Amino acid sequence: MGNDVIMPNIFGRLLGTVATLCLLVTPALAATDVPHLDGKLLGILWVLPFVGMLLSIAVLPLAAPQFWHHHYGKVATAWGLAFLVPLAAVFGLKLTAHELLHTATLEYLPFLILIGALFCVTGHIHIKGNLHGSPALNTGFLAVGTALASVMGTTGAAMLLIRPLIRANDDRQHNVHVMVFFIFLVANIGGALTPLGDPPLFLGFLQGVSFFWTTKYLFAPTALAAVILLGLFYVIDLYLYRKEGRVKPDPTPDSRITIEGGNNFFLLGGILVA
Repeated sequence: MGNDVIMPNIFGRLLGTVATLCLLVTPALAATDVPHLDGKLLGILWVLPFVGMLLSIAVLPLAAPQFWHHHYGKVATAWGLAFLVPLAAVFGLKLTAHELLHTATLEYLPFLILIGALFCVTGHIHIKGNLHGSPALNTGFLAVGTALASVMGTTGAAMLLIRPLIRANDDRQHNVHVMVFFIFLVANIGGALTPLGDPPLFLGFLQGVSFFWTTKYLFAPTALAAVILLGLFYVIDLYLYRKEGRVKPDPTPDSRITIEGGNNFFLLGGILVA
């Protein structure tokens, strides 16, 4: 009952925000004397707030988990202001406001809509049943996920495959490496071939880069990296599999493989077409 009430409220607020921002940005886009920031004028020091944001995301959850849990929004806002305030001081408030609005409505918002749609649709596709995490099966899982990542995005592929992969390896004594390689292959490298795969590629697509540009120029290096990592994973997993044997019973009962929420694949197709 709680989720049934919360979700419409969330989507309602999102739609309201989208409508408001669209109304705000329309006059700015229609203006003939729109201010524009030439990126060549920005030196390396302007990157420091972004670096600080990345380091905060990477370090603070481990170094200060309580602080991060309660104040991560304030930390993100502080790093954002660390860029915007100097930008306004150097280039003027009008240009800064325009660039902020332009980025929010034409880059950040479309990106959030894409990621949110993939997250919701694939999150409701549930592969049920229990597989046994042998080296061959794990390697096959990672290979399929790597291929799917450029079609449904790294978020979609990870959401779809992470749960059955965890269940398949829940009786393994050594299984951390499976998740590490899953992150490398499915959540990162696999998304290099289309704008749907990785956020920077999608932002490039929004700026006019051809949809299949990365498919054409990154296929060979992506395939090489994937083959090397899959081979390395198989060797490591085979060694650990033989070393540990069957040291504990499988906590997940055997059952046939079924797909729950298969109708969402049609929604996924709609997202890809859009």
